[in-house]
Amino acid sequence: MIPTWLNLLAWLSLLLGLLSAIAILIDLQKRPQHMAIMHWVWPLCALFGHLLLLAFYLCYGRAPPPSHHEHHEHHEHHEHQQPAPSWVQVATGSLHCGSGCTLGDIVAETAVLFFPAIATAFGWKTLFAEPIFAVWILDFIFAFAIGIVFQYFAIKPMAPGLSVGAALSQALKADALSLCAWQLGMYGFMALAHFYLFPQLLGTALKTGSAPFWLMMQLAMLCGLLTAFPVNRWLIQKGIKEAM
Repeated sequence: MIPTWLNLLAWLSLLLGLLSAIAILIDLQKRPQHMAIMHWVWPLCALFGHLLLLAFYLCYGRAPPPSHHEHHEHHEHHEHQQPAPSWVQVATGSLHCGSGCTLGDIVAETAVLFFPAIATAFGWKTLFAEPIFAVWILDFIFAFAIGIVFQYFAIKPMAPGLSVGAALSQALKADALSLCAWQLGMYGFMALAHFYLFPQLLGTALKTGSAPFWLMMQLAMLCGLLTAFPVNRWLIQKGIKEAM
């Protein structure tokens, strides 16, 4: 049986994630991002990063107000001409990648929760004894597809002359490795939670759809950020991915 304290902690963490996402959505209405896709990135990442992500957004991701007095405009322009710290650029690029992974994983996990036959179609009971491995295949498909779409909408507005095919090709080059690194970190933590933390330490199964399951998913996404960070730094240093 899941301990009461863990259930309470899970619900609190999920609530903080939701409230942080709402707070960012409200702020985005007042201070729209230069890059439209970031209107998806920040709230989605707030779902797992909640207060930590909200603080990062307020410090480094928030856009200036849309209208200012002239001297304020000059002051803000001067401020925004300063290069962002490299770790901020890498973290923002990693979060951009992770937002697609987050949405893909939420969609896939929810779909299997309501339609368990999907896991069977992806190999549960035939290829895998555990449904988690079949669900991971679906997770990866959704996360990869949505992540590449998100990257496409980061590239295309900056280069409107690019064809759809060329922009998609650049999106694949920029984010494929990062997406794989993120999912690797996420899968690693979920495997630890599923096969060790809950059955061995807590003496119970980690049930999909429960509040503790989504708490573990929040922590898994943070692990994904950690594993994607060095990959994004390398991609940016090599000029394969644009700094954000």
